[in-house]
Amino acid sequence: MDPIIFLIQCLNAVQYGLLLFLIASGLTLIFGIMGIINLAHGSFYMIGAYMAFALQPVVQQFLGGGFVATVVVCVLLATALGYVLEWAFFSFLYTRDHLQQVLMTYGLILVFEELRSILIGNDVHGLTLPEWLDGSITLGGVMTYPVYRLFISVVCMAVALSMYLVLTRTRLGMKIRAGASNREMISSLGINIQRLYRIVFAIGVSLAALAGAIAAPVTSVYPGMGHSVLIISFVIVVIGGIGSIRGAFLAAMLVGFVDTFGQVFFPGIAGMLAYLLMALILLFKPQGLFTRG
Repeated sequence: MDPIIFLIQCLNAVQYGLLLFLIASGLTLIFGIMGIINLAHGSFYMIGAYMAFALQPVVQQFLGGGFVATVVVCVLLATALGYVLEWAFFSFLYTRDHLQQVLMTYGLILVFEELRSILIGNDVHGLTLPEWLDGSITLGGVMTYPVYRLFISVVCMAVALSMYLVLTRTRLGMKIRAGASNREMISSLGINIQRLYRIVFAIGVSLAALAGAIAAPVTSVYPGMGHSVLIISFVIVVIGGIGSIRGAFLAAMLVGFVDTFGQVFFPGIAGMLAYLLMALILLFKPQGLFTRG
């Protein structure tokens, strides 16, 4: 392979892996820490993308902002949506078995899809990028690369670093980790575990919505776009180890490289390589790459 093409594919793999981490980290918080099998997580990715499409002209007209302002508004609305959903639906699932969680969250998928169809329709849509994010940039004087893909990587890395610092260096992160390990113990210390979980769930929803909003200009906005990312997100959570943020990060990067280079070298079986990777890793490490932490 030409070295320049190899470098471009590496950058593509990093960008895709970071985007997958953004989605899977939210699922890790909800599934790994709160113990809820949330099949509706992919719908939050779709909601973020559709909100970006629907709100872009509104934000531009009333707030005078561009694409970045639209993404910020989407994340804020998604956070509020997550907070309300946890209060209205998910707070009743903590003591239910996994079958009831699956049925409940699958029902939410159907509701979100129907609402999307009624409110916006079933057409495919695109988003307009500002001039400073459009086009390509020269790297090292040897190759050009799309500016927007670099923008996605920078945003995802900033979120990943922020999440690491919050979980390991703040009081909120300490409460989240303690609540994940022993819910009764942290409740006995006077901490409102219900409100803590509500915050964690809202953060998880906002991460998926952010991923959908920034991915929309690349992938377009289309019906059912949350289904494929849901499956690959669960694969990443399982590979990384349930409840482990650093495991989700490493697993997302592995899947990003396997999928990107699989598309180049083995296009006929590229779609199954991530699942083969999962089977291979679980063969030697049944608990995933890392334990919770």
